[in-house]
Amino acid sequence: MAEPAWPSRAEVAAVIDHTLLAPEATPDRVAALIAEARELGVLAICVSPAMLPVRAQGLVVATVAGFPSGKHHSLVKGAEARLAVEQGADEVDMVIDVGAAVAGDYAAVLADIVTVREAVGERTVLKVIIESAALSDEAVVEVCLAAERAGANFVKTSTGFHPAGGASVAAVRLMAETVGGRLGVKASGGIRTAAAAAELLAAGATRLGLSGSRAVLDGFPG
Repeated sequence: MAEPAWPSRAEVAAVIDHTLLAPEATPDRVAALIAEARELGVLAICVSPAMLPVRAQGLVVATVAGFPSGKHHSLVKGAEARLAVEQGADEVDMVIDVGAAVAGDYAAVLADIVTVREAVGERTVLKVIIESAALSDEAVVEVCLAAERAGANFVKTSTGFHPAGGASVAAVRLMAETVGGRLGVKASGGIRTAAAAAELLAAGATRLGLSGSRAVLDGFPG
């Protein structure tokens, strides 16, 4: 069977969240991120909420809530997300309580996501980071279903900070099969090459979170 054709550089750029979530990020580094995002033609930037507001005309502005551990009270996540939206964020990537998912307490996961969804309103794109590498396949499915029931727009593999690892083809495929196109699937964490990005897109990813976007895009045709 022939391998699927790779998408073009422009097609990949159109689904990239160009990301800077390092604890040592400075305003100058965020400004450089925005300039590079414009040069590369990506869809969005993703920065820590403490770096908001930013001037990023022409780009979608994404941020995070409960990052990176997810071990924040749901009301704190909601307040953090609401403030970020008030400061100009278009999208919020929230981290679930991974321990609740590991324990099989999917009702708690659902309530956590609902709290953030209600805090930011329906117009804000909400992505739910599940730390797929730390979960069983059963937990991945249940958490994705909880995200859908809570009104999220995307499920997302990873923060990129968890020791269990980042995005995998198997996790993205399982997540995509579970949400069936009703939600987007964001692959993030450890994606450093065009080949890795192409595999994840072929598996069903509809958004990519990348800190090294230029190196990845340079591997795609024209």
